[in-house]
Amino acid sequence: MSTSTNAERMEKIVSLCKRRGFIFQSSEIYGGLNGLWDYGPLGVELKRNLKNYWWRVTVHERDDVVGMDGAILTHPEVLKASGHVEGFSDPMIDCRTCKAHLRFDQLIEKKGVKQCPNCGGRDLTDARQFNLMFETHVGAAAEESSIAYLRPETAQSIFVQFKNSLEVSRKKLPFGIAQIGKAFRNEINPRNFTFRSREFEQMELEYFCRPEQGTELLEYWKEERLKFYENIGISRANLHVRNVPDEERAFYSKGTYDIEYDFPFGLQELEGVAYRTDYDLSQHQKASGKSLEYFDEETKQRFIPHVVEPSAGVDRTVLAMICEAYAEDQAPNDKGEMETRTVLRFHPRMAPIKCAIFPLLKNKEPLIAKAKEVVDLLRPHMFVFYDESGAIGRRYRRQDEIGTPFCVTVDFETLGEKDEKLRDTVTLRERDSMKQERIAISDLLAALSVRIA
Repeated sequence: MSTSTNAERMEKIVSLCKRRGFIFQSSEIYGGLNGLWDYGPLGVELKRNLKNYWWRVTVHERDDVVGMDGAILTHPEVLKASGHVEGFSDPMIDCRTCKAHLRFDQLIEKKGVKQCPNCGGRDLTDARQFNLMFETHVGAAAEESSIAYLRPETAQSIFVQFKNSLEVSRKKLPFGIAQIGKAFRNEINPRNFTFRSREFEQMELEYFCRPEQGTELLEYWKEERLKFYENIGISRANLHVRNVPDEERAFYSKGTYDIEYDFPFGLQELEGVAYRTDYDLSQHQKASGKSLEYFDEETKQRFIPHVVEPSAGVDRTVLAMICEAYAEDQAPNDKGEMETRTVLRFHPRMAPIKCAIFPLLKNKEPLIAKAKEVVDLLRPHMFVFYDESGAIGRRYRRQDEIGTPFCVTVDFETLGEKDEKLRDTVTLRERDSMKQERIAISDLLAALSVRIA
């Protein structure tokens, strides 16, 4: 196994992401736009698999959660009521030496003196508050009455649509509203690849409950979310739960857990699970003048529900999956010589491509025709890739490096040329162990479906 340092490991991961089409710098041909990233052909599949699985286990497999998709442009009164207009800011410092813009908590301290982490300079400006929201205007006139914001989180649209969602879904407490969507924060200093970006995606659930259920449900959702990460291939050993202390929590929170992942660049938050009490609905009821109370038909009580919020970052989780999957080991090449193999050990349900299909030779029409029959068999059920160029060993390596869990090779045995008993069988090769087995084409779909699930 590789003994590279964490910094070297991260460099290799970033390089692989570009080389194999997972993640590109946004607007790269124009010099790039800092803190913004584009997902390539494989990255978009990995991201979609993550979101689809989150939606499946959070919404489709439960009868107490419904979904919604809120607008990105947000009415300023919504964000005033939530506290974002006045309070959603970070203290910012400028280094006069190297001209860097820094968050106050990024400064380093040596012998009691604050210094710039980039150049070591001590000539720093005073801290000033910097609002992280992107402001824009709606309509033809750019005036104060037309101001709107790109939402800094997906939660607020859930809160303002709470009553509508409750009425149409006819749910009873406790129940949740889930959303996956883009959010925007004008980060002072985006860093660590896609971990801290200005445009990002969230998977967020607001789970509404009675006041006496909040603490219990906070514990419940913390455990559910840990199970989720394990089910997408992230080792429990690399996950850490931080009980956020009182002085670091939002004033309205009665409890918050940060689920952190051990990235090569350090322990960082993937998701927050917070018991937000009734703060959000109360604020919007007060600001809008519209009732957001829940009527309990059994007790005949009216009250504002409390809420527990598991809020996960899509991009951070994708990055964690890539970091978790990245490995180097030794494998024989076409000549039988051992060489370093780069492999992404994605959980099969998360892998962008589930199965690659190869004809042994590209100039043998019967092999190609049979291989394309296998493609047609599997394609309606999973994302597959057909490749007929290069030696089989090199084709395997390409698929290993992008995390494809299974490869199928159509060879002369498939045509029955060496043994009639092997006609219409193929070689199924597994990524992690590199073991190969012979399997009938008629059994292939069922075998792969079980292993992917």
